[in-house]
Amino acid sequence: MDFKPHKSKLTLPRLISDGMVLQREAEVRIWGWAEPGESISVKFSDMHYNTQAACDGRWEVFLRDLKAGGPYDMEIKTVSDKITVRNILVGEVWICSGQSNMELPMARVKDQYPGEMINCENPLIRTFNVSMSYDFNESFEDLPEGEWVSSSPQTISEFSAVGYFFAKALFERYHIPVGFIRAAIGGSPIESWISEEALKTYPHIMQDLQPYKDDSYVEKTLKFDAALTAAWFSSLDRNDKGLNSVVPWYSEELDTSAWSTMNWPATFEKEGLRNFNGVIWFRKEIDVPEEMLNKPVRLWLGRIVDSDRTYVNGEFVGEVTYQYPPRKYDIPAGLLKKGKNLIAVRIICNNGLGEIIPDKPYRLFTEDCSIDLTGEWKYMVGASCGPLPNTTFVQWQPTGLYNGMLAPLTRYTVKGALWYQGEANIPRPFEYSSLMRTLIEDWRKRWGQSSFPFIFVQLPNYGKPDDYPAESQWAELREAQLQSLDIPDTAMAITIDLGEWNDIHPLRKKEVGERLAMAAFSTAYGEKITASGPIYRDVQLMGSKIVISFNNIGNGLMTADGCEPKHFAVAGSDNKFLWAKAKIEGDKVIVWNEEIAEPRAVRYAWADNPEGANLVNTEGLPASPFRAEVRNL
Repeated sequence: MDFKPHKSKLTLPRLISDGMVLQREAEVRIWGWAEPGESISVKFSDMHYNTQAACDGRWEVFLRDLKAGGPYDMEIKTVSDKITVRNILVGEVWICSGQSNMELPMARVKDQYPGEMINCENPLIRTFNVSMSYDFNESFEDLPEGEWVSSSPQTISEFSAVGYFFAKALFERYHIPVGFIRAAIGGSPIESWISEEALKTYPHIMQDLQPYKDDSYVEKTLKFDAALTAAWFSSLDRNDKGLNSVVPWYSEELDTSAWSTMNWPATFEKEGLRNFNGVIWFRKEIDVPEEMLNKPVRLWLGRIVDSDRTYVNGEFVGEVTYQYPPRKYDIPAGLLKKGKNLIAVRIICNNGLGEIIPDKPYRLFTEDCSIDLTGEWKYMVGASCGPLPNTTFVQWQPTGLYNGMLAPLTRYTVKGALWYQGEANIPRPFEYSSLMRTLIEDWRKRWGQSSFPFIFVQLPNYGKPDDYPAESQWAELREAQLQSLDIPDTAMAITIDLGEWNDIHPLRKKEVGERLAMAAFSTAYGEKITASGPIYRDVQLMGSKIVISFNNIGNGLMTADGCEPKHFAVAGSDNKFLWAKAKIEGDKVIVWNEEIAEPRAVRYAWADNPEGANLVNTEGLPASPFRAEVRNL
């Protein structure tokens, strides 16, 4: 699976290509391959560099003291070959890595930030998207594909949303070119982004890796998983009465008098479909007014677990093949008619947890007219079956993404790295702090930049709020992320207020990118600013009350809503946590519960979704969740 460049002639890596952004004020490596022993000359910005290809064909030169600017051209020559790399900028270069919330493109947030999609023409902001590649035996020397792309209304849809808003904030502050390299894959655990050498101190992970070092095993696994999945869906389609009836169930002519009803949003289990796997068809008739005709019309169906295929008046209008993306479909002109119209949705449930997610938009609308689609829908089961067989997700296995996607980047000089990941490691929060340290140290070693800034996102709030204090693996993982601040030259963007209880991919990516940028202003660029929300420092006992001190308070502590601080909990010697009262006094928070005379521990925002947590600094940045014990009573 490795990708090896052709070395019989002058060759450059994918990153060294038209439109690239080079890191300013650094030692910048330019490299490639040629015939062994061949002389290579590099001309850039009136400077000339000469070298010779080694016995394996590799060559490199280093550009030094580059000032922000451009565009420039670079000429690379041998006796027989010449390559000209055009439209080069010099500025700031950042790696953007992690899982789906870093990968998530601007197209997914276009309705959240419509103006950003239009007003994004900026040739000085550029990205390079690394496509998914993996290997378990050796690191790739180069990327199999990819190119540098400038920001414009035509290209912005594929930009990482977090990466773009980070880059935009840097550009607006420093007015220099910004390039970011996105290497992120949805669902990937942290260990897939770490080199094998660095993971050798984790015997259980190395054990997990061993089968995948056999290429034939990988191939067999991929084929087996693909065959199982294909067979499951094929069987479902063959047995679906809705697809195979003389009158398909999306047809306007279908008689649905015998169908049952269900109110959207809905959890199928609560509607009598416990552990249901298979196909359910839903139909809803609506009256469309004349003012909606001959206009751009959109159909939003919130989020559906697991997949859907949607029809309007018998015509297919769109589908989403897994549970997370929002259902947003454009209705073709002329499809709607005045009066009675039909929406039909074929839903496939994979794992017994089918649901029409609440608190999401379900409507048909134009710019000035909207039809609510919540409430009563008719439904009928088209087919039932067992759950979709589990698949291996080979690409997520240890070291694979590092070898295929990160290793080819490590010769490219960068300013630092942004990291948004953690959801995939929720089941194992106890080892995340150690793995974060390993990843950071590994990356710095591989890039040969021992202290490059590493800035990461602390996971946002997610899931249904708890009525009472409870244990939380999400909170434990956020704690592990918080502990990573002990590593020099790191910073953290706290996002406990930016999540959505019903969506693991919250839309407020502009705020995430801007908070990462604030952290960069401080950590990477040396600005003396309060770049983070309050961070727990220490705790003291004062009678039956706990006094908590914080770092990063700016000009003081406050609450986001002007009310008393919420989502504090305290426990006594029984370790049973109860909600606590709290008040701000100067730069401290006083916490107590009248039923606990001798408090032994305190928590703040300790939950999957600490709804109501409201402690911020005067900059409006939220405090990080934490837990602490009261010692020396």
